Amino acid sequence: MHIIKPEHYARMLAQIAPASRSETSKASRRSFLKGAAAISGALVIGVHVDARKAFAAAPDSPPPMPNAFVRIAPDNTVTVLSKHLDMGQGVSTGLTTIVAEELDADWSQMRSAFAPADAKLYNNLAFGTVQGTGGSTAIANSWEQLRKAGAAARAMLVSAAAEKWKVPANSITVEKGVVKSGNRTATFGELAADAAKQPVPTDVKLKDPKDFKLIGTRLPRLDSPDKTDGKAVYALDIKRPGMLVAVLKRPDRFGATVKSFDAAPARAIPGVVDVVAVPNGVAVLAKDTWSAIQGRDALTKVEWDESKAEKRGTAEILEEYRRLATTTGLPAAKRGDAAKGIAGAVKTIEADFSFPYLAHAPMEPCNCVIEKTADGVTIYAGSQFQTIEQATVAAILGLKPEQVKIETLWAGGSFGRRATPSADYIAEAATVLKAIDARAPVHLVWTREDDIKGGYYRPIFYHKVRAGVAADGSIAGWQQSIVGQSFMVGTPFEAFMVKEGVDGTSVEGASDTHYAIQHLSVELHSPKVNVPTLWWRSVGHTHTAHVVEVTIDELARAAGKDPVAYRLELLKDKPRHTGVLKLLAEKANWGPKAGDGKGRGVALHESFNTVVGSVVDVSVVDGKIKVEKVVCAVDCGIAVNPDVIAAQIEGGIGFGLGAALHDEITMDKGVVEQSNFDGYIPLRISEMPKVEVHIVPSANAPTGVGEPGVPVIAPALSNAIFDATGKRLRSLPFKLEDVKV
Repeated sequence: MHIIKPEHYARMLAQIAPASRSETSKASRRSFLKGAAAISGALVIGVHVDARKAFAAAPDSPPPMPNAFVRIAPDNTVTVLSKHLDMGQGVSTGLTTIVAEELDADWSQMRSAFAPADAKLYNNLAFGTVQGTGGSTAIANSWEQLRKAGAAARAMLVSAAAEKWKVPANSITVEKGVVKSGNRTATFGELAADAAKQPVPTDVKLKDPKDFKLIGTRLPRLDSPDKTDGKAVYALDIKRPGMLVAVLKRPDRFGATVKSFDAAPARAIPGVVDVVAVPNGVAVLAKDTWSAIQGRDALTKVEWDESKAEKRGTAEILEEYRRLATTTGLPAAKRGDAAKGIAGAVKTIEADFSFPYLAHAPMEPCNCVIEKTADGVTIYAGSQFQTIEQATVAAILGLKPEQVKIETLWAGGSFGRRATPSADYIAEAATVLKAIDARAPVHLVWTREDDIKGGYYRPIFYHKVRAGVAADGSIAGWQQSIVGQSFMVGTPFEAFMVKEGVDGTSVEGASDTHYAIQHLSVELHSPKVNVPTLWWRSVGHTHTAHVVEVTIDELARAAGKDPVAYRLELLKDKPRHTGVLKLLAEKANWGPKAGDGKGRGVALHESFNTVVGSVVDVSVVDGKIKVEKVVCAVDCGIAVNPDVIAAQIEGGIGFGLGAALHDEITMDKGVVEQSNFDGYIPLRISEMPKVEVHIVPSANAPTGVGEPGVPVIAPALSNAIFDATGKRLRSLPFKLEDVKV
């Protein structure tokens, strides 16, 4: 197995809270309490990567690597090894399409499999020396790499055929998986063994996009059949000999730790095998999941040390944020003189926006299996950050990273949840395995309640905006104060993402706005809150796009201009943005609202190098707002698979609508009030509007689509509601019952 080399790190530190050193399945209650006295917090693992290398730009010309990515079998199947996790976004189909195109394969022979954890071969080129999936980089960073791998594999097949048939290579054609020269033909499978002996070409010619036959067509997804008939394997499906299922009793308040517990009630549950202390709580191990959950629930006599716990409710936290927003923050963007510009404005807009904690709530809650092997351990998981997970588990178990083998499986959603810099749930599994002396494989399972109440939320954010319109309708000045907890501080990515105290993920989409604003000031406050937070689908754009697009709409109305026309004026030097906006206006038949009780709203935003625009139509039915239709336009470069792109944008709209209409995590005195989908309500099928997705034709390299569909839906909806009712809803989730029509 290959693994990232030590020299690729400035340093690698793995620090485990003192409690982990006192774990043992054989410890008595007294010895546990003695060791637990030193507990200072939950499990903390920090793998510190040299961010300059870990997030280095992708190389201009990655070498052809057919042997790493392409496997041609004698049965004529072609398997593409995906270095990225597929959690439902269709990346395995997209990556396979890229190879198939340059290979001139037939789609029916294509297959996909997950590559092993090996950062030397399978690093994300956008992340430098780290293997992982995120930031809508899968297709974008693999585009040239996989094209070259496919083209090199094709060249090796042609060389093998030329050598076998004693003909010039330039006399050979390849089409739909068949190699041909004159009357001679051979399948890929028939040439595979000889092709493998050919040298890998150092330089290959890639197709002109005008010659694409598979890319840009509506190919069926490779994963659909197995996911339909149940053949697809998820971590929840893994069964290992002698395996024990572990669930954790965690504190109600974040930052609390175990002082004492009585294991007897849990041990009395049939099927329960062991109860052990781990840094994040108390683990109950049983022969099956149900018994483990029952045993965990029987642990009613757990005493928690809450001396360092977060005891504020969300109302108190938000009140602090409001206060901070009125004070001077750290400069995130500054050009011109925003205060002077606003002072000279003919009209001024002032607005406050608040955004709640949000759970990721993937369909498959976090879980993984970890098993001791002869040379280390093997992990079975929907692994999203393989390199970090290898290093973290190695630190916990006293192994070398290369001794941690990861079998990446399908994942039932993530939205960022499985990509934690601390490798949280996989680290938990390792601590449980260590606590029982690795005597049995451990399947750590989070329940839905664990997931909703367990943190790693999109942070609360609060924005205060003041902006003015000049006499000519342009933006005279823009001041924006952003308050929100940083989830980059204290992670391996801090050195890269946090500059002079400013977390780039907190201000992206605002500090780098593409609108022509001569006088701009964006400031940031990053208060410390003891609630675990994490990137959430579209990261900072989840709140900044909403604030910017709602404010732009208000400025357009203050200037007496059409919202689309106003945006076009402010974006006249941005061809991609104007291209999307013009296509959107055309396809949505943009114009005045249809009549009383109906409204239209527009929003446009760039995230992850992709520009998405959205027009939302709403109606007022019996005094209630109903989302009728959403039309989207997207510029994501070359459309590798239009169906997958449309599905991702549609999914992003549904995800964003759920956050706009329902979703919020609230705390009372530090205790999370939601626990399942009855309190944390995802968008219902009955609420999903009709959606149209239109893709801007492009010859540019692909950009991301997994996340950019989310940011535009809430502001477009807010603008549509205002158009219909004259009432502005700024903060999320919208309280539609407050709109009296």
